[in-house]
Amino acid sequence: MFFTCIAAFSIQAGANNVVITSVSTSGQDITAGANNAANFTNIEFDVNWDNSWRISGGANNWDAIWVFAKYKIETGGACTAGSTWSHCTLSTTDAHHTVTTANGVAATADVSSDGKGVFLYRTSAGNGSINWDDVKLRWRYRTDGLFDDCKVTVQVFAIEMVYVPAGDFILGDGSTTTIGTFRTPNVASSTFTVTSDNAITVGGGGAGSLGKSAVAQTGGSDDWTDAAVPVSAPTTVPAAFPVGYSAFYCMKYEISQQQYVEFLNTLDGTQQANRIVAVTAGSYMCNTAATGTPQNRNGVKCKNAPSGATAGEYACDLDDDDSYNETASDGLALACNWMTVADLAAYLDWAALRPMTETEYEKACRGGQGAGLPNPAVAGEYPWGTAANITAATTAGITNGGNVTETNSVANANICYAGSTTGPVRCGAFAGAATTRITSGATYYGIMEMSGNVWECCVIIGCAAGRSFQGDHGNGAVNSLGHADVNYWPGLNGNNTLTTQNTTYTTGVTGRAGWGWRGAAYLNANWVRIGDRDYCGQGWANQATTRDNRQGGRGVRTE
Repeated sequence: MFFTCIAAFSIQAGANNVVITSVSTSGQDITAGANNAANFTNIEFDVNWDNSWRISGGANNWDAIWVFAKYKIETGGACTAGSTWSHCTLSTTDAHHTVTTANGVAATADVSSDGKGVFLYRTSAGNGSINWDDVKLRWRYRTDGLFDDCKVTVQVFAIEMVYVPAGDFILGDGSTTTIGTFRTPNVASSTFTVTSDNAITVGGGGAGSLGKSAVAQTGGSDDWTDAAVPVSAPTTVPAAFPVGYSAFYCMKYEISQQQYVEFLNTLDGTQQANRIVAVTAGSYMCNTAATGTPQNRNGVKCKNAPSGATAGEYACDLDDDDSYNETASDGLALACNWMTVADLAAYLDWAALRPMTETEYEKACRGGQGAGLPNPAVAGEYPWGTAANITAATTAGITNGGNVTETNSVANANICYAGSTTGPVRCGAFAGAATTRITSGATYYGIMEMSGNVWECCVIIGCAAGRSFQGDHGNGAVNSLGHADVNYWPGLNGNNTLTTQNTTYTTGVTGRAGWGWRGAAYLNANWVRIGDRDYCGQGWANQATTRDNRQGGRGVRTE
């Protein structure tokens, strides 16, 4: 028999409060023979979340959850017990993943081609709460090297996502003042339309190539220009680079502090030490070790210290009362700041997601331009589609601070920026039953906080290191040092050579080469417009190991 210890797991992140409960395994099938590759068992759980939707017109999209599972081998059975968590490989047949009791909302299961996870979403147009009981995911445990009688503990994780459909879309906002914004070469107040996944020529001013505003990028300029007499020769964004024409899923919210804690708690001690400086009991996540109080509203705390390869334990404790993971006060649903790009990459690799590109960022904000989709660019626009209507949340306006229901009392507040708060606010804090796209700060597709709160780290096309990105997804595991190790992710496998930085990253993603920042953060008054590319040039790769109180991020997945 396949014996399983059960670890119920829930994520209460953002306004929609995804909760996974009643995790178990059942229905082990060994009819193909002892330890046969075809053997499987079902991972079962219940899931619910609020404010789900599917739209058949206009944006023509839906929200979903990306569900994946991890296992740890326990004492007993034929497998050797261990302390580390590994990713469960699922059947790649959609029909093998089912919702037994849908409670009035029919469910669709769309498993990834690599078996690393399943997208679950409503089958038909509608909106409201999801309450699905006895969800069953078929786990091909033999693929993971386990025997029929191994004893394991299983955890199930869920991340809210938003579907961004395929189609044409516009890059650039047509403004003559937005820094570095994309455009038709040498044409002021213009934009550029992406109409396929084909390679794109950038620089040099040729017909059909992608240019950019002449407004200087103070944060380190691109290695190309659209000038008629180019500073550098034209180059190409390869077809393998995920420019955004094809459909993809984007995380609805930035990574929350609870999500980062749960990630840390599946790593060993060596890996944890590279993903957080808080490695002494009682210290908090920031840029300095042994800091004993929360910094900039980050409540991620070292509860028990890691020691060598022996894992420590992390928890949320924003109110610093040594009572951990309190939904009323410990900041579980606050966006996670103090992250490096290496931290972000590691989380995405672990979750079997991938980094977002800066062109996907613009599509996810602005919307498409294909059949059934709207949206020419608006000069100087914010993610909610206008160049106005920006209202900052304030620290004084924080209501139920640190609670999973935290809001802000400032009327029509839709962004956290310009130093109006001392740190990031709750994921989805500006959305409510009566809010609109503008008053909630949502993108065209319903993605939250794409400006302000924490920076959106994206793969850029301003340098060769970024352009070499091929869009591969994480495999559910980081390397022995806790670093992402996916082929040609920014900062890895030789794609990091720049004129200003020639370090070779041989141990995983440990540097900034090919990464850039979009959307600004809670401290920044500038850079909050969709088209602003001030921090998307090659010069930012010099900041290889910076841990910043403004930096967080989110991931995407193509399938």
